[in-house]
Amino acid sequence: MPIAPKLSGFMFRCLTLTLLVAYAFTLPLMSQQTDTPQESYVKAHYTKYEYRIPMRDGKRLFTAVYVPKDASETHPFLMNRTPYSVGPYGEDQYPARLGPSDEFEKSGYIFVYQDVRGRWMSEGEFIEMRPHIDVKKSPQDVDDASDTYDTIEFLLKHVPNNNGKAGIWGISYPGFYTSASIIDSHPALVAASPQAPMTDLFKGDDSYHGGAFMLSANFGFYVYFMPQKEPQMPAPSVGFDFGTPDSYRFYLNAGNLNDLDQTYLKGGNWLYSDQAKHTTYDSYWKERDLSQHMKNVKCAVLVVGGWYDAEDLSGPYKTFYAINKFNPETQTTLVEGPWVHGGWSRGDGDHLGDIQFNSKTAEHFRTDVQFPFFEHYLKGKGETQPKAVVFETGTNVWRSFPSWPPQAATAKTLYFHANGKLSFDPPTEANSVDEYTSDPAHPVPFVGYTTDDVPQRYMVDDQRFASYRPDVLVYESDVLQEDVTIAGPISPKLKVASSGTDSDFDVKLIDVYPDNAPDAAGGGRTNKRVLDAPPIRMGSYQELLRGEPMRAKFRNSWEKPEPLTPGKMTDVDFTMPDLFHTFRAGHRIMVQVQSSWFPLTDRNPQTFTDIPSAKPEQFVKATEQIFHQKDAASGVEVLVLPKP
Repeated sequence: MPIAPKLSGFMFRCLTLTLLVAYAFTLPLMSQQTDTPQESYVKAHYTKYEYRIPMRDGKRLFTAVYVPKDASETHPFLMNRTPYSVGPYGEDQYPARLGPSDEFEKSGYIFVYQDVRGRWMSEGEFIEMRPHIDVKKSPQDVDDASDTYDTIEFLLKHVPNNNGKAGIWGISYPGFYTSASIIDSHPALVAASPQAPMTDLFKGDDSYHGGAFMLSANFGFYVYFMPQKEPQMPAPSVGFDFGTPDSYRFYLNAGNLNDLDQTYLKGGNWLYSDQAKHTTYDSYWKERDLSQHMKNVKCAVLVVGGWYDAEDLSGPYKTFYAINKFNPETQTTLVEGPWVHGGWSRGDGDHLGDIQFNSKTAEHFRTDVQFPFFEHYLKGKGETQPKAVVFETGTNVWRSFPSWPPQAATAKTLYFHANGKLSFDPPTEANSVDEYTSDPAHPVPFVGYTTDDVPQRYMVDDQRFASYRPDVLVYESDVLQEDVTIAGPISPKLKVASSGTDSDFDVKLIDVYPDNAPDAAGGGRTNKRVLDAPPIRMGSYQELLRGEPMRAKFRNSWEKPEPLTPGKMTDVDFTMPDLFHTFRAGHRIMVQVQSSWFPLTDRNPQTFTDIPSAKPEQFVKATEQIFHQKDAASGVEVLVLPKP
């Protein structure tokens, strides 16, 4: 295989960051002006090289390498592979920062950033979440595991002063590439941290939740994330014009998913079309479920996620569980904090929306968890991490466990009762049912304010706006006399009937604050003389903890949907991602049930049909029934952790 020559210095100026690149949390930030103090530090301490590294099939991947000028000792590689551009391009162009956090660039690593196959300056064909090939029969059988392997092999041979060890990290899509890299990995790869990794797009990550299409997030992403046919430099982009700041109105008027595609994307982005048209768990999704391939993982793994990640909430758990299942001897740690998507990589992490966490949780992770992890495995310093390092919301403390979920947690069900009651006691009524009318023309909004995007804070937003609607059922416990701590997955188990042949059932678990809960400092005036923004009142605040949709036609199979029989009772059981939260004494536990969550998810026409192409007349009202009686009890199963 011929050695790829190092690229000569480019004279390109730094490009303006596009909204697309904003998704790449782990990229070095592009300089906004010349010689900022941070950029000057990077220039003073690192030498930049650019390579086109050959893969086994002959394609070359653009790679930027930053080597410490201090040659008094050898250094490990720390890699990030991304589809979002490794700019700034040019050997005389430097980013403001390197590595996952400030600690790394001052500690001495060889930083490697690579445009993945078929993106920006790299050759080859880009394939959305390229399927892993377990048995590679020829050099043409390539995937992201082999591309990483070939990259490390090249770096070891052609970048001087390395210590023979490599680590890799990445958030979101780069998290997927990190996960892919550890399967049958290069022997030099000794540490990896997949963070919010895209893992199974149909089952709980970006594309579908409970069979419902994540409408606003996906359309908002794919108007920027477009296919490209050949290596090219990123260019400034013009923001998509929704024509209104109200996404609820925009998507309601846009029609079905096919109408949205043809009207606004002109059918020109197959990346979006593929997401929208594969509405069942078919081979397209199955071959992209990376968790099924997590075998022969030899390096230490630090899996990171956020309790309030609106994009890849399930990925960290599925990755963690899969590594443990297939590689029980591999050192694997799960870290979960009170963070949004990538929130641990920047900022303090001391609050989200109106909810305070009383400490700088993100800073703690960066300095006390992430940095020591790579230092230990790449430089032989420090100690290993526990199996699970998790932040307990409600009490706002970090805790460690030798397993996740904690072995001491036991399953208990929060049962629905008549008159909106919620209790751990099962119902005794012979006949008890609640019903509401779900109207696709007036879907339940997912936030109580106007937005043209998916605000990350919605994951903990006040749900009082929804509890007042007649198409939302509310079940609430008595005031808790002692703390109740839940740790692990949350599993709604519903007995339902519908007048439609299909319906969604969205379940939300909520922490209700006491009526006299104090307002946050600086929350604003509370009398009639409110001339500015309204004050945030924390008394009776309904904090969303976890919410997920379930499309009823998938109740028995993700592959073969089945219609509902109008009026016939059926089970709708599903599992929501893990949580670690304490409902404090004096609070209440609430569960809300509804049949739309718009435009977070697409509308279910409540007619059994191909939803992307559903005709206007197929969107019909449906009467939904939730049973809570002795022989048909509905509720939500949680894992309750005993008091220490």
